[in-house]
Amino acid sequence: MTVALGAVAMTTRSLLLRDIDHRINQLLTQETQEFANFVPQGVDPDTGRTFTDPDKLLRVFLQRQYSDPDEELLGLTRAPGQRVHVIRQSREIRPDIALHPDRASLTAILDAEGTAGVLDRPQGEVRWAKVPIRAASPGAEAAFVVAFHSDRERAVADEAIRTLLAISGVALITVTGIGWAVAGRILAPVRVVRATAEKLTEQDLTRRIPVQGRDDIAALAETFNAMLDRLERAFAGQRQFVDDAGHELRTPITIVRGHLELMGDDPAEQRETVRLVTDELDRMSRIVEDLLLLAKAERPDFVRPEPVQLGELTADVFVKARALGERDWVLDQVADREAQLDPQRITQAMVQLAQNAVQHTVPGARIRIGSHETEGRVELYVADSGPGVQPQDAEVIFERFRRGTARRGARTSGAGLGLSIVRAIAEGHRGGRVELRAAEGPGSGAVFVLVLEEAL
Repeated sequence: MTVALGAVAMTTRSLLLRDIDHRINQLLTQETQEFANFVPQGVDPDTGRTFTDPDKLLRVFLQRQYSDPDEELLGLTRAPGQRVHVIRQSREIRPDIALHPDRASLTAILDAEGTAGVLDRPQGEVRWAKVPIRAASPGAEAAFVVAFHSDRERAVADEAIRTLLAISGVALITVTGIGWAVAGRILAPVRVVRATAEKLTEQDLTRRIPVQGRDDIAALAETFNAMLDRLERAFAGQRQFVDDAGHELRTPITIVRGHLELMGDDPAEQRETVRLVTDELDRMSRIVEDLLLLAKAERPDFVRPEPVQLGELTADVFVKARALGERDWVLDQVADREAQLDPQRITQAMVQLAQNAVQHTVPGARIRIGSHETEGRVELYVADSGPGVQPQDAEVIFERFRRGTARRGARTSGAGLGLSIVRAIAEGHRGGRVELRAAEGPGSGAVFVLVLEEAL
């Protein structure tokens, strides 16, 4: 705003000075034109004829003119070898600016080759114009001179500029104060956001920003609060994940240590201890591999979709799943079309679901594997004939290190990461998710479905 007001003041001053120059030029042109017209048309009152004496011509003309307060009309004559003689009007002009006593300046004007110019004097600038007159005698010189003292006009313009600057300064101070107050009110929520962010720590993510109004700042506060909610959930999940992982790994470590400490010298006992220790180490290795896989699920390249024939993929999954256990494996529906998905990850998820079905069914139980297209999306499923999943378990079985509590007959040797991996693979695809659906009829088992909304 300071730059804008300064530019306005400078532009206004330039326009005022240009207007002054234009008016002075018009005045000089008008006066000289009037005198030039008077020379051939003027009549000597004593003779009734045209003027032959330059002195008399100048006196008569000057007596008939009314000049502005800052304007001087002068007649200059000079005989050969003499000083400049000045003929002026009888009116009084300010002595501090009067040009007629300044013989040096008048001589310079008379000797100037041009008919107009600017004279810089200690008393101020003088704009002048002249009309040369033919002298009566050889070697003599005469001229009509119009001189305008522009200092007062310029002083008026400068005073107007000073007034404008003063008003602009007051306006600038007023607007600055108002802007400071308004900006303070507007930015107050931003300062609250900053202060809240400074007080946040990994141990305390409970602080929230009060939301007031419905403007952009309120939307910013709501977004920040939502971010804090996500961070709090993420940190809580991370802590829970670390605690659960530590618990799951602590158990096999304790078992390994206990058996090694109690191992005797009997070869049979040593072989049994080695077998148990190896089994626990394998279980720890699987847990670590599953944890690494879940960590990779956060990366953008975890899933790499490509065009895949669903029929071939479903058949491959069925062939691999048949080796998991002695069950009545059935290849159910098969979708005969192409879809965009990651075949390796989908196969991994389907095999994990099949392994889960094997763990919760008895030998000879039926397990169905299939795929189909419905309402513009792809669904791949594994359906077992086990005891099913109780409603209270349906909300937790997809979480890490969580197992269902009501599936009777299940051998819970895993760490509870299988279904978490399945969910991570499903959600890694755009519009993907995993659903648990009840099979038709009571006690008919459960159906786990990979739903891919944007695979087609």
